[in-house]
Amino acid sequence: MDSWSKQLNTQIDEKLKGVNEKDIRFFRIDEFKRNVSRIDSFSSSCHECQQQKQYIQEAVDSIDKAIKNVGSKRRDYDKLISKLSKHMQKEHGFYAPYYFTYMYSFLGIVAGGLIGYLVMNLNPEYQLELFCLGFAIGLLPPYVVGSVKDKKIRRQKKLM
Repeated sequence: MDSWSKQLNTQIDEKLKGVNEKDIRFFRIDEFKRNVSRIDSFSSSCHECQQQKQYIQEAVDSIDKAIKNVGSKRRDYDKLISKLSKHMQKEHGFYAPYYFTYMYSFLGIVAGGLIGYLVMNLNPEYQLELFCLGFAIGLLPPYVVGSVKDKKIRRQKKLM
């Protein structure tokens, strides 16, 4: 972590002294601080990261107002958090915990449900059983594959 990110993280801590732990979790302050450090480390090689430094500085200057008051400062802070997270995921390979498990499971449920529905219509005697079988087959393998991929992300320390 370079001096820029250390300075900003210290400034964030000072501005948010006395703020409830619940609010700190709700407004994703820890994620913001981690992304500030990542932006600092990638800014020498990533043009987008270099551009975000100015917006981050503005957000840190008004972070206490954004947390305590509803309004444009809070919206700007929320947009910045989302933009940083999307950039870190897309360009640098950082993912939210269980990202692949949830994504693959959802896609597997949809595909398994469709296959179960099609097979169910072919054999009307066992409609419910065939639909449930398709659903289960669509859920389990993608869940396992997603879990393996999430473990790989954890080992690489690429969690958001």
